[in-house]
Amino acid sequence: MHPRAVAAGLCVLLFVTLAQAQTKISGTAQCGKPDTQAAVEVPDHPGHSLAISQAKCTWTKPMEVAGIKTKDGVTSGTQEIRGNSAATHGYYVDNMANGDKAYVRFQDTALVKEGTADGKWSYTGGTGKLKGIKGSGTYKGKAAPDGSATFEVEGEYTLPK
Repeated sequence: MHPRAVAAGLCVLLFVTLAQAQTKISGTAQCGKPDTQAAVEVPDHPGHSLAISQAKCTWTKPMEVAGIKTKDGVTSGTQEIRGNSAATHGYYVDNMANGDKAYVRFQDTALVKEGTADGKWSYTGGTGKLKGIKGSGTYKGKAAPDGSATFEVEGEYTLPK
């Protein structure tokens, strides 16, 4: 199993923020090599494994929601790897510049050898000004040889009135 695949799939998500009524957002997040990572081989077919990891991420091009910029966060996820394909499911907690948080669920499909991931994300909640946030979007990830990954994130959100 390649650590790049785990980092790409899990960091992915890393894309969250807020604003008002159906507002478009986009940004770029950089996730480091996973701080925590474990994998087990599934003994049914060669190249089949299950993995879990967690990594810290920083917004290199922050998104802005309700006038608040994204700052950094933590991505946690699981991955099923079958040869060159991987399916990731996870959660991302986004720390905003003012201390509020946004919670995101994500899923993607990754190509292990290429170190790429394409996924979808959605808000599951937030704190402070982001309480009740709704929204979703897509992202593309690219892993680096050192296990880090960069994610291009875009989407839309709404806040309750």
